[in-house]
Amino acid sequence: MAVALSDDLKALLDGPVFVTLATIQPDGSPQVTPVWAKRDGDDVLISTTVGRRKEQNLRRDPRATVLVLPFDSPYTYAEIRGTATLTVDEERQLVDELSHKYTGKPYDEFNPGRPDDSPRVIIRITPRKVIGRI
Repeated sequence: MAVALSDDLKALLDGPVFVTLATIQPDGSPQVTPVWAKRDGDDVLISTTVGRRKEQNLRRDPRATVLVLPFDSPYTYAEIRGTATLTVDEERQLVDELSHKYTGKPYDEFNPGRPDDSPRVIIRITPRKVIGRI
């Protein structure tokens, strides 16, 4: 059953806080990546490309954890454990929204060396449990 995020956690996710996404490797070990994220209701959205390790891991095993750790408040954190669903982002809309949020620029302007980027994927993590100090 999905759980709701606190208002404080929602406010933090609405700003340019970097989060860390943890997925499960084929051998059962963790794989961790710092990523940009945004909130859609109580879900956390992350953009990646087809073929990246996190995308492959989540297609095989949709369990994921997002660690929210504000750089200016290191003893304040939230761990959002949930289930991921993946959808193709043909218009590359999410990565552009995230680039504006974090850099103030369109993604292609922020990262001009990536015009040949593989197709984009939206990772939607629906929280099942939230722990921490936010």
